[in-house]
Amino acid sequence: MNGLRVIPVSRHGQERLYVCLTDGSNIAWYDREAARINLIRDDRRDDVLEALRSFVTGPVTVGPPPVPTPAELARLSLHPDDDLAPNRPGEALLIDLERDPPPAHRLRTDPRRRALAAEQTVGEALDRLDGAGWHTLHSVPLPGGDRVHHLAVGPAGLFAVHAVHARRQRVRIADPMVALGRRAPEPLLRRVRADADRASYALTAEVHPVLALVGPAEVTVTAPPRATRILTDAGLPGLARLGGVLKPADVEALHAMARDRGTWARV
Repeated sequence: MNGLRVIPVSRHGQERLYVCLTDGSNIAWYDREAARINLIRDDRRDDVLEALRSFVTGPVTVGPPPVPTPAELARLSLHPDDDLAPNRPGEALLIDLERDPPPAHRLRTDPRRRALAAEQTVGEALDRLDGAGWHTLHSVPLPGGDRVHHLAVGPAGLFAVHAVHARRQRVRIADPMVALGRRAPEPLLRRVRADADRASYALTAEVHPVLALVGPAEVTVTAPPRATRILTDAGLPGLARLGGVLKPADVEALHAMARDRGTWARV
């Protein structure tokens, strides 16, 4: 026996097998998806391979861990409290509902729950773009209590997406006014553009405003809104089909910058 332990760890849907010394320190890990064994201590190479022998299937590459990119280094340097990447869709609403739950016998649905359902639907649709080279941050806090519902970063650029619950309602849009069902029109597009402008200032890059309507019965637009995309939740995957303007390295760098809470502190 070489005194090494193999410990499986699953993070963000990826499984790794860590090879540890008796004191718990890691000396290697096996990434099954990449078919690679990353050696932190090359002097224990033979011992590591022996410890992993029963776990390895097929040919693998063995060598030192890859050098992290600048974006990865920025991510690794973040304090967990400052990292926005773990935010769930509707994170701020989830916390608000936990702190101040609605009465148990309320006759009407709390409007926060409808807003949460919209953000979750839009967030799930955007998260499915990950495989196409996109990253999405949810519930990005802005000073003053405002927030960007979703910030999508991908080859087509940056998009500040504002989710609106419109289930089975007729939506009428006359820039900047948006009317849902029988409710009075509100200048919602003005707010959507303002959030995108603040994001542009924080990231020093152009951020496109998007209004995402969840489940509308009908959408009527009197004239194309100024510099704002109007999409339904079903149309969000279309963002991945837009022309590419950002290189993969730029996408990673902007995502690393955007996930830092400190980036948004002075906008």
